[in-house]
Amino acid sequence: MSYQYSGDQIEAVRSANDIVDVIGAVVALKRSGSNYTGLCPFHNEKTPSFSVSRTKQMYYCFGCHAGGNVLTFVMEYYQYSFVEALQFLADRAGITLPKAEDTGRSKAYLDRQARLYDIQKKAAAYYHYRLKQPSGEAGLRYLRKRGLSDETIRTFGLGYAGKYSQDLYRYLKSKDFSDEDLKDAGLFTFTEKNGFTDKFWNRVMFPIQNVQGKVIGFGGRVMGDGKPKYLNSPDTDLFNKRKNLYALNIARRSREKTIILCEGYMDVISMHQAGFTNAVASLGTALTPEQAALLKRYTSDIRLLYDSDGAGVNAALRAFPILAEAGLRARVVDLKPYKDPDELIRAEGADGLRRRLASSRDAFMFELDQLARGYRLNDPQEATIFQEKTAEKLLRFADDMERENYLRAASADYHIPESALRKKVVTLALRGTPASAYNTPKPTGKTVLTREEAGALPEKMMLTYLASYPEAFAETARYIGPEDFRDPLCREIAVELYAQKETGQVREAALLNRFTDPETQKTVAGLFHTTVDVATEAEQDRAFTDTVLKLMENSLTAALDSWDGDPEALRALMTKRSEWEMMKKNRLFHLPFDKENGTGV
Repeated sequence: MSYQYSGDQIEAVRSANDIVDVIGAVVALKRSGSNYTGLCPFHNEKTPSFSVSRTKQMYYCFGCHAGGNVLTFVMEYYQYSFVEALQFLADRAGITLPKAEDTGRSKAYLDRQARLYDIQKKAAAYYHYRLKQPSGEAGLRYLRKRGLSDETIRTFGLGYAGKYSQDLYRYLKSKDFSDEDLKDAGLFTFTEKNGFTDKFWNRVMFPIQNVQGKVIGFGGRVMGDGKPKYLNSPDTDLFNKRKNLYALNIARRSREKTIILCEGYMDVISMHQAGFTNAVASLGTALTPEQAALLKRYTSDIRLLYDSDGAGVNAALRAFPILAEAGLRARVVDLKPYKDPDELIRAEGADGLRRRLASSRDAFMFELDQLARGYRLNDPQEATIFQEKTAEKLLRFADDMERENYLRAASADYHIPESALRKKVVTLALRGTPASAYNTPKPTGKTVLTREEAGALPEKMMLTYLASYPEAFAETARYIGPEDFRDPLCREIAVELYAQKETGQVREAALLNRFTDPETQKTVAGLFHTTVDVATEAEQDRAFTDTVLKLMENSLTAALDSWDGDPEALRALMTKRSEWEMMKKNRLFHLPFDKENGTGV
């Protein structure tokens, strides 16, 4: 951990702040059994799926999968950095954090990050100031021509980089920034011959902010016919274009249930000015898995508002599997006959765009529409080929009901007899025709695994049992230890859980202090909020036993695969395997059963 505070100091602050009290101050919570529930503050919902556990000192949303401990919540809800969240909770609990440790590498790292943020902030202010000066006339004229108001220009902090190649450099040097920090800011090019020169010049500037609203980089649109038309900051310690989305810092606060995904800066700005403040854009690249995962933190539904030309259609088709893999449902908005959202808004106004959004096309059906364009469907041979390809695409859907619904929709839209299309799908499936990868979004709601699913996830399920039942340690002590967990994250969690057990108490919330990455925290929190759907004590014991035996089997298999030739080690492994085979026949592990809820963990 790179923070300047020790693990004991962090844990003291965390344990002094009851998570129910902290979250209850901003979220209406109701008692539900041993937990508290409420409407999730991180995504829009009507039915509460947000759960807070006083026992575990953790929260988890079964809808958007946000989760963590009290520190995580304060960081996510208030958009604080870790240090800011720690100080907030320390102040709340009346704890004075010591200053003596504010030295060394961690302090130096944090100070450097603060300087880099300050450089970006001052650069944005400088560009915005220059836009309103006589030298920024070209930029302001361009923005006025695009119909942007003063309020919109101010909201997005738009600016102008002048025609001289050292304007920004000289300004920032006057603010006492070092050349070393300026090199790392991504705003300059440096050569031994010419020294520092501004990366952006003669461009309208679009500050790029992270979800906390801090400027981390820029996009610049050239004035005139220069190339490239749009230029982005390079990746830096603050900015990674694959992991950020333009205007998400604003869109995440929208009360809309969906997020509108556009192609460019001006598309987003035009949308916001028209009242659609839930619009975002990727940053000069095709949509990335990292951006899709970021979107999933705030919504489950995406409306694609890409340009209506061939490039826009192809970009949408490439985005579908990425969005689906992240668990997002996607629909496509038809802009024709207009090229982009700005043209549509100018022609039909906000009401026109609102109608288009309401009639957006399901992503899979849109894909079939594009496929159909390549065939003359009134020609029997070409129609047959199209129908076969449609049947192949339907094989993507593993869920029978979902596949049937899309089959009926495709049959109705393209006048294909349902029975014939269904028969073709079955025939292709029996032949083993490979279906292209297309993971459909999982429905939201409480995470409930069947026994079969639990058996397929033995390491994660075993961690859930260990965290939920002290008895799980005693029941399995002779057979399982941290070394039996092969997944790196699961092993790290297991090592900590077993270490905590040695001290006498398992504290899941304290364990989260080890992980600083929000996505990892969500994953860990999810492990501790998984349930196995069982109706009786016997079913629970069988599910727990299956998990233990499967974990042992996987561990044995891995050990045998990596055997180094030592005969003593082999004899020990074979003895353990014989014991495992005997246990499969007659060993049943037991856990207390929750009769009230009728579920295991």
